[in-house]
Amino acid sequence: MQKIPATVVTGFLGAGKTTLIRHLLDNANGKRIALIINEFGDLGVDGDILKGCGDETCSDDDIYELSNGCICCTVAEDFIPTMEALLARPDAPDHIVIETSGLALPQPLVRAFQWPQIATKVTVDGVVTVVDGKAVAEGVFAANLDAVEAQRKADDNLDHETPLSELFEDQIAAADMIVVNKTDLLDATEADALAARLEAEARAGVHVVRSVMGKLPVEVVLGQGAEAEANMEGREEGHHNHHHHHDDDDDHDHHHHDHDHDDFESFVVERAEIADPAAFSAQVAEVIRAHDILRLKGFAAVAGKPMRLTLQAVGPRVDSYYDQPFGENPRATRLVVIGQTGLDRAAIAEALSA
Repeated sequence: MQKIPATVVTGFLGAGKTTLIRHLLDNANGKRIALIINEFGDLGVDGDILKGCGDETCSDDDIYELSNGCICCTVAEDFIPTMEALLARPDAPDHIVIETSGLALPQPLVRAFQWPQIATKVTVDGVVTVVDGKAVAEGVFAANLDAVEAQRKADDNLDHETPLSELFEDQIAAADMIVVNKTDLLDATEADALAARLEAEARAGVHVVRSVMGKLPVEVVLGQGAEAEANMEGREEGHHNHHHHHDDDDDHDHHHHDHDHDDFESFVVERAEIADPAAFSAQVAEVIRAHDILRLKGFAAVAGKPMRLTLQAVGPRVDSYYDQPFGENPRATRLVVIGQTGLDRAAIAEALSA
């Protein structure tokens, strides 16, 4: 039985989690996405999107059908029962998206997927951490982080971090992908510097992508296959307790011109058949690392094999399996490369064809 993939979306209030999730739901293209949120108010959608559901008539533990074929529920008493209720439905979702509250740490949530009741049915496809690019670039956390780093280096026994910087570090540590949102409010140099800094703080191989109004191609956000609950190494939160509360502040919508997906591009590379699938996978992983490619998928013809070899790569992790005979189709190798705008197509095509 294939496990249902679940994406955990984390980030501070106002970073743009809701906008990102709304964009995913609007572009689900027939995928049944189940959304688990803390409060219906968090969704920031108009009542009419929730079929015939006025706030007064809905009790907290309800699961709603959304008009686009998606389903939505709040974390009733506890996360595990909510998940079980969702999984028990005859029309199980294709993908689950979980929005954490602004101050909840992603790590305990990811670990909850190890619980026997759900471990066999669901897997964490990826932890997506959304950050407010403008705020972070303006040093809202940076000033603290520098001071804290200096302090920590000076004295191992000290733990003088501010709560927000601790949380921010934990969210970055847990991430499989970091989304720097509101990049329309930064100039290119600022955006580059911020992306580089976050990449340095994140675990190896974690992609930092930029977005405006939370718009990202659905296939970039979903389908990461990270199996986070089985790979906790390096994701652990720092040792500290959180007894702090702060006021909710709403997502600020920026009505700038609509970039939509022009921050991303994809193109196809075709090449002759390959001799050695293992060597080719290693070559693909190398090209992905060298050019910071987000996704690569497609199929290859392997010399002497009637079956088509399907390849899927998320960052430098390449999976391949034989899926079907070529039959009447020409024995070609076709790879689709997806990345942020500005990929060196010629160099990538040449490297993949070598």
